[in-house]
Amino acid sequence: MFIYSLLVWLDVKGCLIFLFVFLILADIIKNRNPPNFPPGPWALPLLGNVFVGVDYKSMDELAEEYGNIFSLRRGSDKTVFISGYKMVREALVTQGESFVDRPVTPMFHEIFQGLGISLSNGYMWRKQQQFAQAHLKNFGEGRKTLESHILQECSFLREAFREEQGGPFDPHDKVNNAVANIIGSVVFGHRFGYGDVRIRKLLRLSAESVYLTGSFEVQLYDAFPRILKFFPGAHKTIISNYRKLASFLKEEIENHKEDWDPCNPRDYIDSYFSEIDKRKNDPEAGFRTENLAFCTVDLFEGGTETTTNTMRWALLYMIKYPDVQKKVQAEIDRVIGQSRQPTMTDRANMPYSNAVIHEVQRAGNIVPLNMSRISSKDLTLGGYHLPKGTVIVANLSSVLNDKNEWETPDTFNPGHFLDSQGQFRRREAFLPFSAGRRMCVGEYMARTELFLVFTYLLQQFSFSPPPGVELSLEGQLGFTRSPKPFKICVCAR
Repeated sequence: MFIYSLLVWLDVKGCLIFLFVFLILADIIKNRNPPNFPPGPWALPLLGNVFVGVDYKSMDELAEEYGNIFSLRRGSDKTVFISGYKMVREALVTQGESFVDRPVTPMFHEIFQGLGISLSNGYMWRKQQQFAQAHLKNFGEGRKTLESHILQECSFLREAFREEQGGPFDPHDKVNNAVANIIGSVVFGHRFGYGDVRIRKLLRLSAESVYLTGSFEVQLYDAFPRILKFFPGAHKTIISNYRKLASFLKEEIENHKEDWDPCNPRDYIDSYFSEIDKRKNDPEAGFRTENLAFCTVDLFEGGTETTTNTMRWALLYMIKYPDVQKKVQAEIDRVIGQSRQPTMTDRANMPYSNAVIHEVQRAGNIVPLNMSRISSKDLTLGGYHLPKGTVIVANLSSVLNDKNEWETPDTFNPGHFLDSQGQFRRREAFLPFSAGRRMCVGEYMARTELFLVFTYLLQQFSFSPPPGVELSLEGQLGFTRSPKPFKICVCAR
């Protein structure tokens, strides 16, 4: 009996060993790299490089070891990472037509189902992007209408700051609400009070989702969705948050239907209704109510999170560099004075302030790793062969901190954007909005908003840390890089 049991046990053990070896060999054969594929660290059988960090600092370290184009594998999915200005420009601009589409990722496909602007592809994406860009740039009467909405919100933000009576407070919620109201006025035609509990909750859900999107848990879920979908985790939180945000925006859409006047469009939603009518014979363009909801999610979230964090970095840098703050205020006093609000026509006469805003975006490093793209054909990049269907991620942080492009990349230095005569100069390696066909759809609006809000706040206030507090420039990382929570004091000028 004992010998029989031993033989059975050895038989079972042998089968398990055989199965294990078979799976390992199958994984090696299935996931071996094609010839001349970008190198990368050794991948664990079945798991790949799941234990390699997903943050831009880890990508910088890997680029030091493997070069400006390298690969990682998570599960069976390979991703090529691109670093440095020259290589990123080569991928996103020179060969940009080959990297227009987004790959299908399990988590966001479950949410968006290929709809919206940021995650759609092909003809639908082109038409949705063109429509959104045209609306954001030419809303109402164009520039003047956009400026008036921004400056109106600046007045509300000024009053919210004044209510603190010079005491320490965290500016996050007030700035976030103001930024949300600016994009909200363009998208669905009205603003929300700073005390509106519902909008503040939705903004927190949105910020939480953006933060969690950059987490290890989400990367792991996208590598093994069939297994992890049954377990709790960040992916379930993100999906739930997006559904709540979409539900809120669908209510806004339904409210618009009740009093929509096609002859008098008030905002993006009204204009989209008109486009639905115009495109009835072009279903591939995707102009339908269901898609409007996800396009609105894209615009509202995309126009809120990154601009909010940029403004928070701006306040933080002005406090950490009071001499820079004083120079900006001196330029404001000389060009604008105190009797009127700033306008975009002032920017040409304010090279230092313009340089400071650009340096805030560079040093703030708001979106370190660009959203992934997928190659539409076989191609060669950096001397390596990338087969059709290769997923790439551009390390924008490595561009904004490229030692070959910036004189002092590790230092906050507005001089990066000033020439020898003190005039503003553009820099090719300034790519906070990404580059190529998939660059940020709201770039024009964001640039307008940053200049007007920044100059208005510094016209009205001086900013300082709470007494005895040393503020930190260390950021916290999710999908975006944001300042850690901090408090400020404001003094009316």
